[in-house]
Amino acid sequence: MTIAAPVLLTVPETMAQLKVGRTKVYDLIRTHRLVSIKIDGCRRIPADSVRDFIVGRLGEAA
Repeated sequence: MTIAAPVLLTVPETMAQLKVGRTKVYDLIRTHRLVSIKIDGCRRIPADSVRDFIVGRLGEAA
């Protein structure tokens, strides 16, 4: 039995994946570099958005 990865990440999960602080994650959201949604006041970041951000940064570094 395989367990699928979560589609939506919390801010702390996003912080852990990007190895940055809470303020930086919210800054990335505010500047539209990370997509996020709110569900009843809870901020969630699609895992694809985090992956796209990382790929984009890698492309800039090349």
